[in-house]
Amino acid sequence: MNSQMPLNIDNRRPTAFAIVVLTALFAVALACSARVSAQELEEQVSDVFKVNTRVVFMDALVKDKRTGVPIADLKPENFEVFDDGAPRTISYFNREGQARKPLALVLILDLRDDGAGRYLKRPEVLKVVAEELAKLSPQDEVAILAMDINGEDEKRLWLSGFTRDPAQLVAALARAQKFVDVDPQQADARAAKASQQVDPDRGNSLTLSSDSSQKEPQTQSAGQGPGTPKSEDVAEVEVVKGKNGAVVTRTTHKDGSVDVKRTNKKGEVTIELGDIYDLAAAVKDTTRKAKQDRPNSQLAIVYVSDGINPIFFEDRDATEELLIHSNAIFNSLTAELRTLFKLLMPIAKPIAGSMGISVYGAAKRLAQQSGGEAVKVSRPKDFGTGLSKIIGNLTARYSLGFALAEEEKDDGRLHNLEVRVKAPDAKGKLRKLEVSSRQGYYMSETGGKEKTAANVQ
Repeated sequence: MNSQMPLNIDNRRPTAFAIVVLTALFAVALACSARVSAQELEEQVSDVFKVNTRVVFMDALVKDKRTGVPIADLKPENFEVFDDGAPRTISYFNREGQARKPLALVLILDLRDDGAGRYLKRPEVLKVVAEELAKLSPQDEVAILAMDINGEDEKRLWLSGFTRDPAQLVAALARAQKFVDVDPQQADARAAKASQQVDPDRGNSLTLSSDSSQKEPQTQSAGQGPGTPKSEDVAEVEVVKGKNGAVVTRTTHKDGSVDVKRTNKKGEVTIELGDIYDLAAAVKDTTRKAKQDRPNSQLAIVYVSDGINPIFFEDRDATEELLIHSNAIFNSLTAELRTLFKLLMPIAKPIAGSMGISVYGAAKRLAQQSGGEAVKVSRPKDFGTGLSKIIGNLTARYSLGFALAEEEKDDGRLHNLEVRVKAPDAKGKLRKLEVSSRQGYYMSETGGKEKTAANVQ
C-alpha cells in the first residue's frame, strides 16, 4: 500500500487549525477597523462638541398690553434682540411648555412690624403663600430668607434652604411669625401715636457728619492693611464707587450686621446708615447661595416688603449690576404703605434723594431692570393672588440666546439689551404686547458652551 497517495487540496475541507487561524486573522482585522473607526469618530465628535461658544441668555415675558395675560404661541421669527441698538441673531429659543431650567426661587421676607411684617404675622397670609409655593413644578425649589427680624433692621436669617418639600416650607413660613417684633395691632397703635413725627425706629438710623480730610476708602479684607476698620468683628469691607464720584463703604460684621457710609466726590460730607433695611446685603446673600447650591437653576427672587427700603443710589446700582451678572430675575411683592408713611413720603423722598438715598421704589426698579414683575397688594387675601401672578409669569417665559463672536472681547462694561416682539393677530393686525426682560448684560457673565446643533426651533 502506497502511503504517499496524492491529496486533492482543492476539495479538501479546512482543518480545525485553519479555522482557528482564519478566525483570529478576521478578529485582528476587525479590531484594527474598529480602532480606526473609533479614532475617526472621536475626531468628528471633537469637531462637534469641543467648539466653545459664548452665549448671552435671557428670559422674556410677553403679555397682552390690555389684559396682562401672558402670550404663549410666539415663534422665533416674532422676536428681535438688540445689543446696544444693533440687532443680534437669535440662536437659542425655547417657548413655554418646552424644557426649561428649574427655578431656584428665593422668597425674601422683610419682617419689619410697621411694614410687610404686619401682614406676614398673620397665619392666613402665610397659608396662602405656602399654597402658592406648593403649586410649583416638582423640578423647582424654594428657599426662604427673613430680614429685619425682631426689630433689628440689619439682621437676616435663612428660614429654609432650597427644598421641594411643601411641609418644610410651611414650617419655615411659620417661623416668620416669631421674628416680627410686635403683633399687627400694637404696630398700628405705635404708628398712630407717631402722628407728625417719623417713626422712632426709622429716625435714629441716619447720621450726618462732615469730614473734609477723609481719604477715599479702598477695598480691603478684614484685618488687612490701611483703610480697614480695627474692630475684630469685621468680616468684610466693600467699596462701591458711583458714577458721580461718590463712594459708599459697606462694613459687614461677623454677626451679619452691616454699616454703610457714603462720602461725596469732594470728601466733605459723610452720611452713615446704622440700622439699615439692607436690601443690598439680602440680594448678595441670595445670589451667593444660589450660585453655590443651585448653579444650574434659574435664580428668581421675590422680595416681600412695603416698598420702603432706604438704599444709597450707588448701592442700588451695584445691586442691579449683581443681578444682571447673575442673570437673576428680581420680583417685588409690595404691601400697601401705612397711611402715615403715605403722608410723609412726598417730603421724605426729595430730602433723602438730595443726600443720595432712595427711600422708596428701589425694589420696583430692580424688577424692571432684571425683567421681573412688580406687584402691589393692599389686603391680606391679595398676597396669594400676587404671588400666583409672579410665579405664573416666571414659568411662562421664553428663553432666548445669541452667540458672541470670537473676536468680541470682554470690555468690562454693561451692554444694553432690548427685546422686541412683532406678532399679528388672526386678522393680520399687529398685537399690542408688553415685553419684560433684563435690560443688559456683561460679557464676563458668559461662559463656554458645548455646541452640538442649532437650538432654534
